[in-house]
Amino acid sequence: MIRCVKPEDADGMVPLMEALGYPSSEKQMKNRLQRILSRKHYQTYVYEENGELLGMIGMTFSEAYHTDEPHVRVIAFVVLETEQGKGIGKMLMEKAGEWAVTHGAKTIMLNSGNRTERKKAHEIYHSFGFEGRATGFYKRL
Repeated sequence: MIRCVKPEDADGMVPLMEALGYPSSEKQMKNRLQRILSRKHYQTYVYEENGELLGMIGMTFSEAYHTDEPHVRVIAFVVLETEQGKGIGKMLMEKAGEWAVTHGAKTIMLNSGNRTERKKAHEIYHSFGFEGRATGFYKRL
Protein backbone atom coordinates (compact mmCIF):
# COMPACT_ATOMS: atom_id res chain seq x y z
CA MET A 1 0.00 0.00 0.00
CA ILE A 2 1.22 3.49 -0.82
CA ARG A 3 0.47 6.17 1.72
CA CYS A 4 1.81 9.46 3.05
CA VAL A 5 4.64 9.17 5.53
CA LYS A 6 3.83 9.78 9.20
CA PRO A 7 6.09 10.85 12.09
CA GLU A 8 5.71 7.34 13.52
CA ASP A 9 7.47 5.96 10.42
CA ALA A 10 10.88 7.24 11.56
CA ASP A 11 12.08 3.79 12.66
CA GLY A 12 10.95 2.19 9.40
CA MET A 13 12.69 4.89 7.38
CA VAL A 14 16.11 4.02 8.85
CA PRO A 15 16.70 0.91 6.65
CA LEU A 16 15.54 2.86 3.60
CA MET A 17 18.05 5.64 4.22
CA GLU A 18 20.75 3.03 4.83
CA ALA A 19 19.86 1.41 1.48
CA LEU A 20 20.40 4.82 -0.13
CA GLY A 21 23.83 4.99 1.47
CA TYR A 22 22.91 7.43 4.25
CA PRO A 23 23.13 5.68 7.62
CA SER A 24 20.68 7.36 9.98
CA SER A 25 19.35 6.83 13.47
CA GLU A 26 15.71 6.75 14.46
CA LYS A 27 16.21 10.06 16.30
CA GLN A 28 17.68 11.67 13.18
CA MET A 29 14.78 10.41 11.08
CA LYS A 30 12.24 11.73 13.61
CA ASN A 31 13.87 15.16 13.44
CA ARG A 32 14.05 15.12 9.64
CA LEU A 33 10.44 14.00 9.26
CA GLN A 34 9.28 16.65 11.72
CA ARG A 35 10.94 19.37 9.63
CA ILE A 36 9.81 17.95 6.29
CA LEU A 37 6.22 17.33 7.34
CA SER A 38 5.90 20.94 8.50
CA ARG A 39 6.60 22.24 4.98
CA LYS A 40 3.68 22.33 2.55
CA HIS A 41 5.80 22.06 -0.61
CA TYR A 42 7.22 18.69 0.44
CA GLN A 43 5.59 15.29 0.01
CA THR A 44 6.76 11.85 1.05
CA TYR A 45 5.10 8.57 0.13
CA VAL A 46 6.01 5.18 1.53
CA TYR A 47 5.17 1.71 0.32
CA GLU A 48 4.12 -0.41 3.29
CA GLU A 49 3.45 -4.13 3.36
CA ASN A 50 2.69 -6.16 6.49
CA GLY A 51 3.71 -3.25 8.69
CA GLU A 52 7.14 -2.83 7.04
CA LEU A 53 8.29 0.05 4.87
CA LEU A 54 9.70 -1.40 1.65
CA GLY A 55 10.18 1.79 -0.35
CA MET A 56 9.78 5.54 -0.33
CA ILE A 57 9.83 8.63 -2.49
CA GLY A 58 10.33 12.14 -1.15
CA MET A 59 10.00 15.27 -3.22
CA THR A 60 9.51 19.01 -3.22
CA PHE A 61 7.52 21.34 -5.47
CA SER A 62 9.41 24.34 -6.86
CA GLU A 63 8.88 27.35 -9.04
CA ALA A 64 11.65 28.09 -11.51
CA TYR A 65 13.63 31.11 -12.62
CA HIS A 66 14.37 29.82 -16.11
CA THR A 67 10.83 28.85 -17.15
CA ASP A 68 7.19 29.57 -16.35
CA GLU A 69 6.65 25.89 -15.67
CA PRO A 70 7.03 24.70 -12.07
CA HIS A 71 8.61 21.33 -11.35
CA VAL A 72 8.90 18.64 -8.71
CA ARG A 73 12.33 17.48 -7.62
CA VAL A 74 12.68 13.97 -6.25
CA ILE A 75 15.06 14.21 -3.30
CA ALA A 76 15.00 10.59 -2.14
CA PHE A 77 13.77 7.45 -3.89
CA VAL A 78 14.51 3.91 -2.78
CA VAL A 79 13.15 0.39 -2.67
CA LEU A 80 14.80 -2.17 -0.41
CA GLU A 81 17.08 -4.40 -2.47
CA THR A 82 15.15 -7.55 -1.47
CA GLU A 83 11.95 -6.00 -2.85
CA GLN A 84 13.26 -4.62 -6.13
CA GLY A 85 11.76 -5.90 -9.36
CA LYS A 86 8.23 -6.13 -7.93
CA GLY A 87 6.94 -2.84 -9.34
CA ILE A 88 7.12 -0.92 -6.05
CA GLY A 89 9.40 1.77 -7.49
CA LYS A 90 7.17 2.22 -10.50
CA MET A 91 4.10 2.61 -8.30
CA LEU A 92 5.88 5.16 -6.10
CA MET A 93 7.05 7.14 -9.13
CA GLU A 94 3.53 7.11 -10.59
CA LYS A 95 2.17 8.41 -7.27
CA ALA A 96 4.81 11.15 -7.35
CA GLY A 97 3.68 12.04 -10.86
CA GLU A 98 0.08 12.32 -9.70
CA TRP A 99 1.10 14.62 -6.85
CA ALA A 100 3.20 16.71 -9.23
CA VAL A 101 0.33 17.15 -11.68
CA THR A 102 -2.15 18.12 -8.95
CA HIS A 103 0.25 20.88 -7.91
CA GLY A 104 0.68 22.17 -11.47
CA ALA A 105 4.17 20.83 -12.10
CA LYS A 106 5.13 20.16 -15.70
CA THR A 107 8.35 18.24 -15.02
CA ILE A 108 9.76 15.82 -12.48
CA MET A 109 13.51 16.01 -11.91
CA LEU A 110 15.91 13.88 -9.95
CA ASN A 111 19.64 13.68 -9.40
CA SER A 112 21.52 10.41 -9.31
CA GLY A 113 25.19 9.81 -8.70
CA ASN A 114 27.31 8.92 -11.71
CA ARG A 115 29.11 6.11 -9.89
CA THR A 116 29.26 2.69 -11.56
CA GLU A 117 26.98 1.16 -8.92
CA ARG A 118 24.22 3.62 -9.97
CA LYS A 119 24.04 2.24 -13.53
CA LYS A 120 21.10 -0.06 -12.73
CA ALA A 121 19.22 2.85 -11.15
CA HIS A 122 19.85 4.96 -14.26
CA GLU A 123 18.39 2.21 -16.44
CA ILE A 124 15.30 2.16 -14.23
CA TYR A 125 14.93 5.95 -14.48
CA HIS A 126 15.14 5.69 -18.27
CA SER A 127 12.42 3.00 -18.21
CA PHE A 128 10.24 5.46 -16.23
CA GLY A 129 10.66 8.02 -19.03
CA PHE A 130 13.43 10.18 -17.55
CA GLU A 131 16.23 11.60 -19.70
CA GLY A 132 19.76 12.14 -18.45
CA ARG A 133 20.29 15.82 -19.30
CA ALA A 134 22.29 17.44 -16.52
CA THR A 135 25.34 17.11 -14.33
CA GLY A 136 25.00 18.04 -10.68
CA PHE A 137 27.55 20.04 -8.71
CA TYR A 138 27.74 20.24 -4.93
CA LYS A 139 29.66 22.42 -2.53
CA ARG A 140 29.65 21.83 1.22
CA LEU A 141 29.17 24.91 3.35
